[in-house]
Amino acid sequence: MRVLPKPNNKAMRRKAVLLVAIILLQALCAVFFFGDVLSDLHDGDHLEDIHMVLEALAAFVLVVGVTYLMLELRDMLWRVDAMETGLQAARGEMAAVMDRFFTEWRLTASEREVAMLMLKGCDNDEIGRLRGTAASTVRAQTASIYGKAGVSGRGELFSLFMDELLAGEPLIVKAGA
Repeated sequence: MRVLPKPNNKAMRRKAVLLVAIILLQALCAVFFFGDVLSDLHDGDHLEDIHMVLEALAAFVLVVGVTYLMLELRDMLWRVDAMETGLQAARGEMAAVMDRFFTEWRLTASEREVAMLMLKGCDNDEIGRLRGTAASTVRAQTASIYGKAGVSGRGELFSLFMDELLAGEPLIVKAGA
């Protein structure tokens, strides 16, 4: 079961492909303008000609733009990779934290599943539908989970895990019956 959402890799790939297409188009334009300037110079046109100066300026700006976009693309891909690595670590860390708490509280397999669904934000009716049990059974299981965890409700239960994940250091876990 996932705790954190997966990053939208499809959208990031589309952005990267779009940036590559823009970079290639700008590079082609820069090559065209530089070629035209060189051709004008070869034909003996003068540097004072405003047309040639504008083409040279356009080519220079395009080269600067291509360089900037290539650096931005590299940085974006690096950030995406770092973000995915961080999310994977957080998922793994959260799973380990949850397992440690559930083991310490001596939750049954059913209670673990209910607790996991509660932490994902499901209400009792939804948990019942997902597990094929009555909402009253889920209520009894949540009451048992709260008792074993030493909390009074979902908010406190969720807070235990968030505090643990965000603080980076272990909290004192309330062991229940």
